[in-house]
Amino acid sequence: MPGAGGATRYAGLLPCFAPYFNRNLRSTIMDEERFDQLFEEKETKNARLQPGDRVDAVIVGISGENVFLDVGGKSEGVLAAAELKNEAGELEAAEGDHVQVYFLSNRNGESIFTTRLGGQSGARELEEAFQAGIPVQGTVMAEVKGGFAVMVGNQRCFCPYSQMDIRRVERAEDYLEKTLNFRITEYSGHGRNILVSARALLEEERQQQREKLMQELQVGMQVPGVVSSIRDFGAFVDLGGVDGLIPISELAWGQINRVDEVLNRGDKVEVLVKALDWERDRISLSLRDTLPNPWDTVLANYPVGSVHQGTVARIAPFGAFVTLEPGVDGLLHISRLGAGRKLHSPGEVLEVGQEVTVKVESVDLEQKRIALAPEDYQPQPEAGKEKKPQRGERRERRERTEDYKLPPQPTS
Repeated sequence: MPGAGGATRYAGLLPCFAPYFNRNLRSTIMDEERFDQLFEEKETKNARLQPGDRVDAVIVGISGENVFLDVGGKSEGVLAAAELKNEAGELEAAEGDHVQVYFLSNRNGESIFTTRLGGQSGARELEEAFQAGIPVQGTVMAEVKGGFAVMVGNQRCFCPYSQMDIRRVERAEDYLEKTLNFRITEYSGHGRNILVSARALLEEERQQQREKLMQELQVGMQVPGVVSSIRDFGAFVDLGGVDGLIPISELAWGQINRVDEVLNRGDKVEVLVKALDWERDRISLSLRDTLPNPWDTVLANYPVGSVHQGTVARIAPFGAFVTLEPGVDGLLHISRLGAGRKLHSPGEVLEVGQEVTVKVESVDLEQKRIALAPEDYQPQPEAGKEKKPQRGERRERRERTEDYKLPPQPTS
């Protein structure tokens, strides 16, 4: 076959041309990669921005009340210089600085951007923010019926109680005169009726944080948090995207009657993750496990025979539990009370909260038990029972008895 013969004839020449073929192949691949890269860059630069799109821009010029931006397109963007000024009216940006901006619209061939609507924004700007979903910045001015009056630029808006925070508003004064970020949820009446929500932005932010925590958070990790609310059964802690619960039993090593004995809303804490259930949005936490375990030093602090001050924590039918330190209780058994007098209840001689002086009788680390007795306790012999004589005493008693036996009587 001619084709086969041709292939056979040139087979021996192919190795000598291999470097040429490889060099041209690499060149072709590199050209294609550069073309694809240039095509992607061109496509990105020519991508049409939509209102509300966020862009990382570079300041390329400042002129009067305008800041000119390089946003990666053919034309420059424009940002109001007032948005980058501090309270003293000083511009806090310079050429070459990077800023995060939102695209508003095209006006007279210029692309208008904003960092966040507020300041001197009027009805037109707020309507554009509503349509584009751009966040706005407002100041909570007063509490009104059903919520708060919020000033965004020179427009008065309304934020219902339910939309001011992700949690129930307990103290309205905590929000007054604060400048917060909002999302416009309703715009009507040419700006006469504007509803805003801080909760909408907070929920979006928390959702992003939650997704990150789902990848990072593990059982056994110790993490920081802030107490978000107090309940009878425990404390909820904001971990930065999700809330976890510290049950009242996990607050401290000792007995806790009220959560606010240990924590208050707003406290910063370090907690240990005990359990994770993302499907049910339940995270179990422990504050106690981040604290030193007092039982690790019990033998050194409470050796047998040592005397200590304690407080009666609770009374049971069989005795009284005495707290020696938070997390370490000992049992004062009813048999050790009454100074020899039989008691029907420890409550006859003790009451909860009473200070007592006790002596350590025994320590069981494995069972975490400490047996206590009153400092002046003396064992009492049991009533109705004679002391059992020892072997030597029995022999001596028998000999004395034999000495007093009557002599045998003569028989008649």
